[in-house]
Amino acid sequence: MPFDKLFEAQLDALKAEGNYRYFADLTRKCGQHPRAKNHHDGGVRDVTVWCSNDYLGMGQHPDVVAAMARTAMECGTGAGGTRNISGTQHQHLELEQELADLHGKDAALVFTSGYVSNWAALSTLGARLPNAVILSDSLNHASMIEGIRHSRAQKVIWKHNDPEDLDRKLAALPANATRIVAFESVYSMDGDIAPIREIVEVAEKHGAMTYLDEVHAVGMYGPRGGGVAEQEGLMDRVTLIEGTLGKAFGVMGGYITGSAALCDFIRSFASGFIFTTALPPAVAAAATTSIRHLKVSQTERALQRRQVERLRARLDAEGIPHEHNPSHIIPVMVKDPVKTRMLSDYLMDEFGIYVQPINYPTVPKGTERLRFTPGPRHTDADIDHLVMALKVLWKQCAIARKTA
Repeated sequence: MPFDKLFEAQLDALKAEGNYRYFADLTRKCGQHPRAKNHHDGGVRDVTVWCSNDYLGMGQHPDVVAAMARTAMECGTGAGGTRNISGTQHQHLELEQELADLHGKDAALVFTSGYVSNWAALSTLGARLPNAVILSDSLNHASMIEGIRHSRAQKVIWKHNDPEDLDRKLAALPANATRIVAFESVYSMDGDIAPIREIVEVAEKHGAMTYLDEVHAVGMYGPRGGGVAEQEGLMDRVTLIEGTLGKAFGVMGGYITGSAALCDFIRSFASGFIFTTALPPAVAAAATTSIRHLKVSQTERALQRRQVERLRARLDAEGIPHEHNPSHIIPVMVKDPVKTRMLSDYLMDEFGIYVQPINYPTVPKGTERLRFTPGPRHTDADIDHLVMALKVLWKQCAIARKTA
């Protein structure tokens, strides 16, 4: 059977649609975020990264780097096993205590990624709670969708950020259903923020558990970086808060927080936790250091917000269409997969600007975009250079501008 021809046929179709993913070969240099080296066509060129999820540059913070290096020298590289079989290191327990404190919860549980924490937690809740029904926001992340699917629980999809639709769908469920409302705070592609208070009130009205994904919000919002739920004073009313260590905290890993019984339940039954090697202790130590820093420092968040506001104002001044939202994510809308890829290539080749094109299936067809995430170390000159480049390319590629 010519399997490679079957693979290649589908890959060729993906390329023809403009939806094939090309990876930029980058080398980040410590202390120079958001600068990087791009290895390309046998050479190396300097680029400025505009699409990193290391939103605050904490992956290169001296204290975070030092914590990782010191712990690696003290403990070695890997954890040595699963959490159950020799892999639970003291650094994991310190990290979990720090995360529980961050979200005002009794306990926390650390996973190897945010994808795994969502997949494992939702699949376990849906599979093991009696008569479980998971009510999922229509724009929830793929990791949440996969967890719900794997649970084989009944799934009900409610309209994006629509508490009234959620209310109707909760009311229609049978009395014996265990209701789980799953949603995000900051949605990564459009940058919109959920009406958490209204959603929580609807869930409480129907006796439902709330499952809140804060991966794009932790470190970024709230006085201590606890996310949008902290900013709104709602953490105590959310049953389970899930987050990541790989975005604003600048390391890697995912986690859940909640009651001691809830976290022990997931720890005891989630295959995605039980059967995978634990995070390296050096990674856990670095994450703990990053969280502790962002609990007390407002500097990174304040500078980041300033640069987000400045880029939005400059884009508006030039008529470059972008989604207006209350978050730190700036989607510049192109609405054509081929042009989105072409713009990304031109920005890299001609201007030293790296931003990854966002095409289907990450976003619906016809909503293709460039997704910019300004950070505290993007300078005013970086923003001016980016907007100048977009202005030139918008004209060259004959893309519609936004009129006042």
